[in-house]
Amino acid sequence: MNTKYVFISGGVLSGLGKGVCSASLGVLLKSRGYKVAPIKCENYLNIDSGTINPIEHGDPFLCDDGLEADMDLGTYERFLGMNMGRENFTTMGQIYQTVIQKERNMEYDGEDVEAIPHVSDEIVRRIKIAGKGQEIVLVELGGTAGEYQNMLYYEACRIMKATMIGDVVNIHVSYVPVPKHIGEPKTMPTQMSVRTLMEMGIQPEFLILRSEVEMDKRRRYILGLKTSVMGENVVIAKDIENIYELPIKFLEQSFDKKILKSLGLPIRPIDISPWRKLLSRINSKKRKKVRIAVAGKYFAKNDGDFELIDSYHALYEAIHHAAWKLKIDVAILPVNTVTLQGEECKKLEDADGIIVPIGWGKRGTEGKISAIRFAREKKIPFLGLCYGMQLACVEFARNVAKLKNANSAEVDPDTKYPIIYDIPFDAKYQTLKGKNTSMRLGAYDCYISKGTYSYEIYQRNKQGKVSDGNKLLVSERHRHRYEFNNKFKDILQKAGLVISGTSKDDFFVEMVELPKEKHPFFIGTQGHPEYKSTPLNPHPLFVEFLKTAS
Repeated sequence: MNTKYVFISGGVLSGLGKGVCSASLGVLLKSRGYKVAPIKCENYLNIDSGTINPIEHGDPFLCDDGLEADMDLGTYERFLGMNMGRENFTTMGQIYQTVIQKERNMEYDGEDVEAIPHVSDEIVRRIKIAGKGQEIVLVELGGTAGEYQNMLYYEACRIMKATMIGDVVNIHVSYVPVPKHIGEPKTMPTQMSVRTLMEMGIQPEFLILRSEVEMDKRRRYILGLKTSVMGENVVIAKDIENIYELPIKFLEQSFDKKILKSLGLPIRPIDISPWRKLLSRINSKKRKKVRIAVAGKYFAKNDGDFELIDSYHALYEAIHHAAWKLKIDVAILPVNTVTLQGEECKKLEDADGIIVPIGWGKRGTEGKISAIRFAREKKIPFLGLCYGMQLACVEFARNVAKLKNANSAEVDPDTKYPIIYDIPFDAKYQTLKGKNTSMRLGAYDCYISKGTYSYEIYQRNKQGKVSDGNKLLVSERHRHRYEFNNKFKDILQKAGLVISGTSKDDFFVEMVELPKEKHPFFIGTQGHPEYKSTPLNPHPLFVEFLKTAS
């Protein structure tokens, strides 16, 4: 069978949820037994999302293979339960870089290299790589129809549709506003957006309409008539309380069946029971409510009012996944560590648990250390993620081991006690990202010692496998540059810090904790468990953290 391709574009405005729509359709197709793979086509010239400030473009999603990608790849993983990687993500920067490198290598046999066909051919090549071994590929085109930045993606789509007749369909996600002074949905923006598509040679077979309200059958029929889309192929994606309801909303409209029919594929039986059970847990009556403070620095632009949660999107998701499993309600309190005073301190005092997440650099560091100290001394459940683990070691060194002014060399290169430091580059461990910048990126093994709380948590939740006698082998994703300085390992251990997880060669400290008799839950991990959590399989660290907080 030929691989089939479903292109998902967006119109009228950005942020409509193309990724959620794509992933929701993928859930249904996968539940019918099809091999499904998504690919996100980003417009920017960055090679990946790792160099973009989270405040500008949201939390970069970290994959097992070390890819730092757009947030939508996290959506794909959480919905589809599949690991994403480099074949599922491309940027215009990657594409131009490849084309220019081929030109420098004389791979175009002296041709004059142009946007069409050379750039569009490279886009098609990458899309087909994503489809290798798959039955259906969901191709999400970033941006909004009509932007100059994504024109070449649309050209690649047009070429594939013209040369692969019957194997390509187009879905256009559009916005239908309901002006308050009129009180009814207006479809003209969608009509204009589809016209833009048609000017590029693309006629969509399906429309997904995002709106605050339902759309009556008559209005859908008229809209379909004006856009040359059959009324029955106009699908409604009304605002919902929880994005994980969308696969069921699509199922109720037979969206997946219509897509399969359009692609000439058989309609196989579907098993969507795991998803229905998830929604039952989400909508169940909650036993209690817990308040979790997230102490970070990416909540506000210019240190002003709180504006963004997307900067910690994967973390917020992981917290909710665990809460649904435990059937508890959760309120997340964003704490700006750049201005940790007044109301921000009150949030820490009101919290049942405190998380210090990713966020390297000097800005906001002392606020994070203060939040960690508060959690340790007040015995409030604490979870440190990546930089949060590193700063937990710094806080412990300062205030328990009495190493005055201990710090990370990233923050204070001249500190007498560099608890966290920059190790020399070693290709065995790190990836070079730009000039003089080495990082550990992607999945790394961690060996957790028996008898520790971390060991108990992973084993209780049936994750990891016993290895090397008394060690439990787990794998977590990493995205950082600086490391724990082994010169201070003995000093901190003698002061009471438990180093519960290390790399197999004992070179990297991966997890630290305080004994349960000293603190109900105080764990730091160099990895990023938030990137591996899904609604059907919440990460055990978040489950146990919330259980203790509750």
